[in-house]
Amino acid sequence: NKQSHAVISTFDMFSIGIGPSSSHTVGPMRACKKFVDLLHASNTLPNVHRIRCELYGSLALTGFGHGTDYAVLMGLEGESPEHIDPHSISTRIQRIGKEQQLKLRNQHSVHFAPLRDLVWLTEEQL
Repeated sequence: NKQSHAVISTFDMFSIGIGPSSSHTVGPMRACKKFVDLLHASNTLPNVHRIRCELYGSLALTGFGHGTDYAVLMGLEGESPEHIDPHSISTRIQRIGKEQQLKLRNQHSVHFAPLRDLVWLTEEQL
């Protein structure tokens, strides 16, 4: 009876992300980047006029204090956790709030009001 096991490295288990909790930033940022990359690949990105992002579960309950909002916005702008310049995030978040514009994949601007379009559904679970 031969037993098998998975071979993983420490790098498979841990990721560095923005915010105090990478579990609340790395996944959301990657998901949002993948979303806008799929829009681009399907040639539908130019047809997008508005984005609304709804957060559920622990992301909605604790994500605000853990940087999930920043991660979502940066992912929608096409950033990945591995390549983002952490020093640029604050300025970009301020720009998004002031201009009410999000640059999807850093190439297509859409109207985005963070208080309206980033929704924290704390009472709902998926």
